[in-house]
Amino acid sequence: MASEAVNAMRAKIAYFGRMLFDRHLTDAGGGNISVRVGEFVCMSATYAGQKHQWQITPEDVLVLDKDGNILEGDGKLSRESKVHLALHREYGQYGTAVMHAHPRNLMVFAALAKPMPPVLEANLKFGEIQVIEYAPAHSPQLAENVVGGIRGQEQRIVKHGAGVIAPWHGVFLMGKDLDAAFDAVERFDTNAYCILQAHAAFGNSDMLYKERHELAAAAERFGKDV
Repeated sequence: MASEAVNAMRAKIAYFGRMLFDRHLTDAGGGNISVRVGEFVCMSATYAGQKHQWQITPEDVLVLDKDGNILEGDGKLSRESKVHLALHREYGQYGTAVMHAHPRNLMVFAALAKPMPPVLEANLKFGEIQVIEYAPAHSPQLAENVVGGIRGQEQRIVKHGAGVIAPWHGVFLMGKDLDAAFDAVERFDTNAYCILQAHAAFGNSDMLYKERHELAAAAERFGKDV
């Protein structure tokens, strides 16, 4: 059933899953990747981290129809599949890839339920990463909250990606494609690392407020999006 394009994407998702794990951008406890290819959605199965430590094969990546029915692949849907499918339905005209991850540094912001401001030029395009209202991982409400949190950021998806922090859980992000989504997740985590290191080294308690506003002002002078 699967086309050459679908099979190629299944292999690419397996590759990026290993990359997320190896670069501490997610952990054995969770994370999911999905990409829409035509009328189909390729999605990592549940327990990709816990049972496989993200050493998955293309055959482990599920192929779904638009309603979330499994057409091919070994395994079952993850509990966050509702979020993925909701994002594809709502923002499919803007991007094709969804990532849910537990990046090591960004998880501090998730644990504290704190939004993350951009403190690097490379992150200005994403704006402040907002925290959505809490809902359990398996619930339809989480999907609604993530979709609502990204609403209004459609042009960020078109250009690169847009994401939100789910409190006590992790990050959900939609990118224009899989490469952009992975790149955005790593930029988020690098930004988080810089904030945490600044606090540890200099005792800065205002999330680099002065410095990031100076950065925003400098970027604005050059006509860069903030």
